Formats: sequence, structure tokens, C-alpha cells
Amino acid sequence: MNSHVLFTILTTIIVMPTTWLRDLSCLSYLSAGGVFASILGVICLFWVGVVDNVGFENKGTALNLPGIPIAIGLYGYCYSGHGVFPNIYSSLKKRNQFPSILFTCIGLSTILFAGAAVMGYKMFGEATQSQFTLNLPENLVVSKIAVWTTVANPITKYALTITPLTMSLEELLPPNQQKYSNIVMLRSALVVSTLLIALSVPFFGLVMALVGSLLTMLVTYILPCACFLAILRRKVSWHQVAVCSFIIVVGVCCACVGTYSSLSKIIQNYT
Repeated sequence: MNSHVLFTILTTIIVMPTTWLRDLSCLSYLSAGGVFASILGVICLFWVGVVDNVGFENKGTALNLPGIPIAIGLYGYCYSGHGVFPNIYSSLKKRNQFPSILFTCIGLSTILFAGAAVMGYKMFGEATQSQFTLNLPENLVVSKIAVWTTVANPITKYALTITPLTMSLEELLPPNQQKYSNIVMLRSALVVSTLLIALSVPFFGLVMALVGSLLTMLVTYILPCACFLAILRRKVSWHQVAVCSFIIVVGVCCACVGTYSSLSKIIQNYT
């Protein structure tokens, strides 16, 4: 058992108890740690560029056309939290605040994504790797902080992300079997299945791109607009229909192109 496998198993053991929490108010505090870790990671990147004199002088090709399909999938993956929105909405004490919460979260996420993208590319240029922490100088303390915040980030978010799936599976259980012990076993089995997939897939970035293209485009862009038009078809205005139709078309095109590109690259890696 090498260090990679051992670390993955230890992470799974740490994450598993967090999935046993059924109260979203408790999970919100845990997820807040993920938000702090994301902000701290971007701050570390900025610190390395400004304080540790790595600089922002690297130059490269501003537009890489062959990489656009993969980039589309990765962008889609970044905004893939839609599956959790119904659970968050139902758990809010003041549900009328949900729109402002949603716009605030998306706006903050966009600022963080754009800031990390611009700073990372200006610092490392064409040598930028799938995670900017791999480019940071290993001898710096701030680089170690950035690495550990990257490690802590998914640990804090996993339980909330998997909640919609676990709740859906729990509803399929017979009423007399919906005991807490059975729920713990079900959620633990989902975590173990994630572990097995993580150990069997060697190319993390391409899998993210595939998930973003194939599933996230469907959940994030196509289905919300389609459901909006289907539910409110008699009340929507023509410009709402036009905007939703445009988003659906763009989502379908991006999903097809990104999925094909991701699958072809995954096949190339296997062969």
C-alpha cells in the first residue's frame, strides 16, 4: 500500500462520520469551513505571487482552442451545486432570503474562480497544472498551507454534496427499515463506493471535465430552464422563453462537445 492509497483511505475514514449527520444546520457549519478553505487557498496564491516574489510575468497563448471543450466541462463542474439547492431551500428558516443567498454564493464563487485563474496563469503561464498548488514552490510555508486547504476543502463539502442522493435512497427503503442504523450503513456504503472509484480512476482532471460536461450541464443549465418553461409555460414572457431556449441550446452543444472531448482523452489515456 503506497502513500497515495493510504492517504485516500484515511481521508475516507475522516469523511465518513460527517455523512451520518442528517441535520443540514449542522452540515452548514462544516461547509462553512470549506468556504474559508477556498478563500484561504486563493489568498495563498496571491501571497506567493506578491510577497514571495514569484511574480506575474509569465506569458502564454491567451486562447487555446483545442482546450476549450475540456475547459467548458471544468467550468460547468465549478457550478455544479444545483442538486443541493432544494435541500438548502427547505431547511432555511427564512425562505424568502434564498434568491439573495443564491446570487451572493454564485457571485463570490465567480470572483474566487476568476481570481485564481488569472493569477495562476499570469504566474505560471503554459506550465500551469491541473491544481495550482502543484506549481507552488515546495519550500514555502504558504505553499504547504495552500496544499492543506485544498485537502480540507472536499472533506468539508462532501457530506452536503451527497445529501440529495442519500435522502433519495433513504426514501426507497421500506418504512420499517428507515432506522438510523440502516441509514448509517447506506451512507457509509456510498462513501466506500466513492473510495473505490477514486482509487480506480487515475486522471482526476479529465473525470471532472466529463462529469461537468455530461451531468453538470444537464443539471445546471438544461433541466432548470426546461422545467421553468414547462411549469410556467402559460405565464412566461417571450423574452424569458428566448433566454431559456438560448441557454438550453448552449448547454446541449457544450455537453455534447465537452463529453466527446473528455471521453476521447480518457480513452487515449487508457490505450
